[in-house]
Amino acid sequence: MTTSNPFVDPNIASQTTELNPNYAIPVVFVLAGIPLIWVQPIAAGVVAIFGLLLAYQASTIRLVFTATDLDVYRSQEKFRTFPYEDWQDWKVFWFSFPVLFYFKEVKSIHFLPVLFDSQMLKTCLEKHIPLEKAK
Repeated sequence: MTTSNPFVDPNIASQTTELNPNYAIPVVFVLAGIPLIWVQPIAAGVVAIFGLLLAYQASTIRLVFTATDLDVYRSQEKFRTFPYEDWQDWKVFWFSFPVLFYFKEVKSIHFLPVLFDSQMLKTCLEKHIPLEKAK
């Protein structure tokens, strides 16, 4: 979804893409905790709480692709910036049901749960960091 994010410089807002949240993974964790109640109540609580934590993150964290970097916003405040020029590789694991987004920069490796629109994520990654360039 291309958007004019109020937290992005208006001069480049038309070039930004903000990913919509996706609650599939948090819902799976919360629902997985329900049948665990009869088998292992403590494990059920841990799994359900983890699902709720992921739901909270999905509602507060936003990824915004700009012309030069990937910006991470938390509660409407820019939290981190990842310049594309530093990226070496990226991958979305299990694209039929994406659960993990991996990317490697020059100095670090990052793993993120897929808490946003995975199709748009892949489209933006292919646009800004083609795999040929990344590898």
